[in-house]
Amino acid sequence: MSTSTAASGVTPTGRSETGGDGEISIHAFRGRPKPDLTILLRIARMALRYRWRMAVAIGATIAAATFQLLVPQFVGAAVDHAQGSLTGGDDDARAALTVAALLLLGSSVMRGLFTMVHNYMGESVGQHLGYELRLLYYEKLQRLSFSFHDRVHAGDLITRGMLDIEGVRKFVDSAFLRLILLILLVGIGTYILLSADLVLGLLALSFVPFVGWRAVIMRFKLGRSWRMLQDRLSVLTTIMSENLEGIRIVRAFVARVHELDKFRRVSDNALALAKQRISIRMRNTSVMTYAYFCAMGLVLWVGGLKIIGGEITVGKLAEFLAFMTILQMPVRHTGMMINGFARASASGARLFEVLDLEPAIRDKPDAPELEIRDGVLRFDDVRFAYQDESGDREVVSGISFEVRPGRTVGIVGPPGSGKSTIAHLIPRFYDVTGGAITIDGQDVRDVTLESLRRAVGVVQQDTFMFTAPIERNVAYGDPWADRDRIAGATESAQLHDYVVSLPLGYETLVGERGISLSGGQRQRLSIARSLLPTPSILVFDDSTAAIDAATEQRIRAALREVTENRATIIISHRLSSLMHADEILFIDGGRIIERGSHDELVAAGGRYRAIYDLQINPEGGPAAEASRRAGEGAGGGEPS
Repeated sequence: MSTSTAASGVTPTGRSETGGDGEISIHAFRGRPKPDLTILLRIARMALRYRWRMAVAIGATIAAATFQLLVPQFVGAAVDHAQGSLTGGDDDARAALTVAALLLLGSSVMRGLFTMVHNYMGESVGQHLGYELRLLYYEKLQRLSFSFHDRVHAGDLITRGMLDIEGVRKFVDSAFLRLILLILLVGIGTYILLSADLVLGLLALSFVPFVGWRAVIMRFKLGRSWRMLQDRLSVLTTIMSENLEGIRIVRAFVARVHELDKFRRVSDNALALAKQRISIRMRNTSVMTYAYFCAMGLVLWVGGLKIIGGEITVGKLAEFLAFMTILQMPVRHTGMMINGFARASASGARLFEVLDLEPAIRDKPDAPELEIRDGVLRFDDVRFAYQDESGDREVVSGISFEVRPGRTVGIVGPPGSGKSTIAHLIPRFYDVTGGAITIDGQDVRDVTLESLRRAVGVVQQDTFMFTAPIERNVAYGDPWADRDRIAGATESAQLHDYVVSLPLGYETLVGERGISLSGGQRQRLSIARSLLPTPSILVFDDSTAAIDAATEQRIRAALREVTENRATIIISHRLSSLMHADEILFIDGGRIIERGSHDELVAAGGRYRAIYDLQINPEGGPAAEASRRAGEGAGGGEPS
């Protein structure tokens, strides 16, 4: 973890409600969720942007419902004609039966074709919607500032970018189009049945209010359980992500059993909730189906009595029963449809929480690009405070200094003193809460982020390598750089000889997170990557901690030519890394407590001198002298 994050007291688990620059943690939204209807309407509006696909899908749904509603009427007519053919035996009845059978067959075929189109186009819209959401989500994650990523774990973001997008994507086919089909079948069918026979129509539709009531109950329960399940899956992904990233630590401390037990407990919690969700669906679907069959039984009983009384024909009763048979499928799929609505609202809520965030670090309207004239960096009474549950926590206060091209400023101090925070403020990874940082008189908050970060190269203490060839890792900041420039950057970082000694040279694939390289090699590659774009200001944030002293000296010698026209800041715990600086700042508690050249600070005999005596001159410093005197005093007594 960087010094800035550690100093803030904010962990990446998302416990903090607000970040240092005003962004709200995802977890802060739990207290004010958006209404489900708002979320579902938003998803529907996004889907309706695919106009012709949605038009074809809705048109096919209407056509499929129309042909499906014709089937009961043709069935009724066929039964009556069949009965007439059996009793009368005339050719007209047989011909009418044949026509009815052909119409029934044709309606069934057309209904099947339009249902296929409806399913295909619904899935097509869902896939396009998922594609659009993935791009929007990924683009948003690229723009959100460091304070957001400090608080939210990558596992949670991965779950939202995969499972939640999948839940939203399925809404079109599994819920939206199915609802249209159900409304058409029940709405038009209600008119047809009530027009044919009021009593039988009411009996045939008697189960609909009950199904609607149970659907509302199921919708409420499933919506709540879906949100809980997605949260638990986020925890599961987080645990797996951390385990894989730290697999060597797990193996080194023989913690396999502990990790398995932790993963199993979270998996059991997710499984229990998934079972509960299935139980809710099955119980309600079974009750709905039972109500449907009860209504069908009533129709059979009352309809049979009406046939005996001569009020209706056998074909009319068959028409009612056929219509109820058609409704059986939507009734059975009601659970799936309600589940689709519940999942879409829960997944959409979690997804839109991220998509609706505005980056705290962003360009001002019509911000100009940074113009580098002299390349002078200035800190003017800079202050910075993180915000967490305990309130504002100031980690940098009253920092003022200036760095000109060809000059070097060194920064040293104990861990947590604010050194890395200073480095992160220059390219606006965070915004200052007081004072100003300027480059050639231009406040870094007033220029575009892209131009600022092109001008400022930060070699961070936490090196990250992509799973790509060494050449691509070095050229990440300038993908169009030729091999000579790449080799020149690696030579300055004292890595070129090692690379050319590899069988594949610059085409050698770097393993995940650079695991195939040593710590020092990763840091040297990171230095080469920052040097390649030729920034005007270079910041080395403890970037040589894993490099041996001899290699570090060769790197410093090679960098003299590179940095002779650039302002340079070196942050380090090792004084040997910054003794050559034109000015050295000793930081503690976020304040400059000593400043001057190396010789001046050593002569002053303060905190810097104490560290110098420990690291560079352990035999000749005051600490060594005190130790010698203590040893002489202990040895001056009589022997025992």
